[in-house]
Amino acid sequence: MRSNNPVAMDSHALGTLNYIRASIEAAGAVAVPGTAGIAMGVVGLIAAGAASVPALASRWLAIWLIASVLGSGLGLLLIARHRFGAGLPLYRGPARRFVFCLMPALLSGAVLTTVLYTAGEVRLIPGTWLLLYGSAVLSATLLTAPAMMRLIGIMGGLFVLLGGLAFALPAQWHNLILGVGFGLLHLVFGLLIGRVEVHGESTA
Repeated sequence: MRSNNPVAMDSHALGTLNYIRASIEAAGAVAVPGTAGIAMGVVGLIAAGAASVPALASRWLAIWLIASVLGSGLGLLLIARHRFGAGLPLYRGPARRFVFCLMPALLSGAVLTTVLYTAGEVRLIPGTWLLLYGSAVLSATLLTAPAMMRLIGIMGGLFVLLGGLAFALPAQWHNLILGVGFGLLHLVFGLLIGRVEVHGESTA
């Protein structure tokens, strides 16, 4: 028997297809919890505060290197905890692709840090860190959950802008700009992503 309402059927089919497509996209994405950004931001602010103490100012590079290890370790731990809690594999599928997108720029940053330090061009290290970290975040943006994609993309772009600014600023501003990037940006966007997570859960 022929339907008397083909438009309604077509609309229902289109809605179903859109739902399936959105589900596939979400399944192939990595949800970065806001707590990871908050934790990394707190570590970054502590590092900026420590490096601003006159007695420790000459050790700013060591302080920030320690902070990078602690911050990245905390971030990875919280992302892994989030995936484990959601019953998702820790290092398969989108999680592995997410890491692969991050690593080239991050490894380049590690190599360039060594090269610049050896060449006595330490003043170029903060800009290099911010620029390459922002590039890493932008590279991985398309693999993040759709609800967070825009926020994480904006954060990555701001890191790139801060990196360019760091190259133009004198050395006495470098600790501040590192604190703004790895401390304040991580903290602010971690809180914003946390709000997106809460809103998503309340409307689910």
